[in-house]
Amino acid sequence: MSIKKVTKAVFPVAGMGTRFLPATKSVPKEILSLVDRPLIQYAIDEARAAGIEEFIFVTSRGKTALEDYFDVSPTLQASLEASNKTELLEILRQTNMDDGRIAYVRQHRALGLGHAVWCARRLIGDEPFAVMLPDDVIAGDTPCLAQMVEAYEQTGGNIVAAMEVPTEKTSSYGILDISEDMGSTVRVRGMVEKPKSNPPSNLAVIGRYILTPQVLETLDKKETGAGGEIQLTDAIAKEITASNNVYGFRFSGQRYDCGSKAGFLQATVAYGLARDDLREEFSSFLTDMVASGKITT
Repeated sequence: MSIKKVTKAVFPVAGMGTRFLPATKSVPKEILSLVDRPLIQYAIDEARAAGIEEFIFVTSRGKTALEDYFDVSPTLQASLEASNKTELLEILRQTNMDDGRIAYVRQHRALGLGHAVWCARRLIGDEPFAVMLPDDVIAGDTPCLAQMVEAYEQTGGNIVAAMEVPTEKTSSYGILDISEDMGSTVRVRGMVEKPKSNPPSNLAVIGRYILTPQVLETLDKKETGAGGEIQLTDAIAKEITASNNVYGFRFSGQRYDCGSKAGFLQATVAYGLARDDLREEFSSFLTDMVASGKITT
């Protein structure tokens, strides 16, 4: 059986980012910078490393800054060229997207992650596709989506990124019910969205997916689930009954929940300390702050 290559990725970025107000009053959350790169750039770089060629953004009103970010900036480019700042020019070029590689669709109503993915159905067509949530920033030697693509080439079907979480936190995630554990890959017999009690495991779904177009057919029915929203995990779960082709993938790497303030700060510290140009000064500052017990604002 030949397995179609994954070349399209959907980025649901229609949320208002209310947990980061007032910063997100006029700036999309996805543009908030982790050290010196916005969250969305980390997701795009990860997608590119996995062989993604077409990038589909599901947006909403107030996201024009996100669209502008990936556009060419002739004035800035000319200024850098005139100043012979070649290193900064290269950084700038990395943010540009080739013509025809990026597309935007609107989600007019906040009806859930499943609905956001459904909004991109006409651009996805009859092909497997990835879904990436920019809030989840994953650091690893091999980018998470690239790991998943490699696993997908062996299994086909639907693959969700998964990580183990404490039992008391399972109510905040979609949780996998496992029928067969094959190491990094597990076969899934069920998925429960945010179980209030008795979770089937502690293996939680996080923001990376590789999905078949059949999932879109299920989403097309617009059935609501937890919170009265159209849940992506519910649509994936139905593929278990229909085709028994859903897998969880234990990725190698550290995931940071940058949709929360604490997670964003943790990621900032981790990525700051990982930078050769920042590590010494930043580490010294953190050490002095902890030793003194003083916090200034």
